[in-house]
Amino acid sequence: MSPEFSRPLTASAVGRRGAEVTVEASAAECAALAARLRLAGLAVLRCRFELAELPGGAVAAQGQLSAQLTQDCVVSLEPFDSVVEENFAVRFVVEEQSEEDIDPDSEDEIVYDGYTIDLGEAATEQLALGLDPYPRRPGAVLDEAAEPASSNPFAALRRRL
Repeated sequence: MSPEFSRPLTASAVGRRGAEVTVEASAAECAALAARLRLAGLAVLRCRFELAELPGGAVAAQGQLSAQLTQDCVVSLEPFDSVVEENFAVRFVVEEQSEEDIDPDSEDEIVYDGYTIDLGEAATEQLALGLDPYPRRPGAVLDEAAEPASSNPFAALRRRL
């Protein structure tokens, strides 16, 4: 299955000098990504990568992601617009060189085949990580739960008798 937003780049294109690449999703790609990420809408997804070659075929990436999207509020269920702005750092590593013991303080690793890295899919993954799992429209408040009439769970049964 191919990703909804794919921007392949050959690893050799990075070179010793590094590379700066900006990727942006089209309207159709935004619509497909919104469905994949279960968003009410995605208007803009843009990501700038600063890439640097590392030993062993790995590629370091510093990125700046910007997205304009519509999410459904977990309180009111109403759609609202929001912005995701994320700075991130990842390493693209050849599968044979990926580490089994992952250090939680190290940069995230994205495994690739040694030839082509997919900057579009990397941007999508960073967007997914940057989304609020419980989006709340500004000003939306949860009503206080009503106090139980009695602390005894059998009080309702007693009233019926």
